[in-house]
Amino acid sequence: MTTIEVTTAPVINLTDSAAAKVAELIAQEGDDQLALRVAVKAGGCSGMSYEMFFDHDTEPEDHEAVFGTAKVRVDSASAIHLAGATLDYKDGIKDAGFHIENPNAKRSCGCGQSFS
Repeated sequence: MTTIEVTTAPVINLTDSAAAKVAELIAQEGDDQLALRVAVKAGGCSGMSYEMFFDHDTEPEDHEAVFGTAKVRVDSASAIHLAGATLDYKDGIKDAGFHIENPNAKRSCGCGQSFS
């Protein structure tokens, strides 16, 4: 018998602007089977760094959430580091792009892409 994990809250939340941008980028790719994969890997100037990319693959241990039409997947190892985090997107000249607010980060580097 297989155990299925049921979660009431997604591992990572997306703001409305981030969800809209992810949906827009997936639409540009022309493949509605894609999902945004958010992961954490060893490296960066503070010890851990974020990775974000579009992915077709789904693993049984993945945590998946849907925000509007945007699907987001987080692997189980990254979920520990991303639990309660929020992905935001800002458009403009300064601080444009995706940014993760992570309550689990004890410190982060100046670029915002690395944490510990």
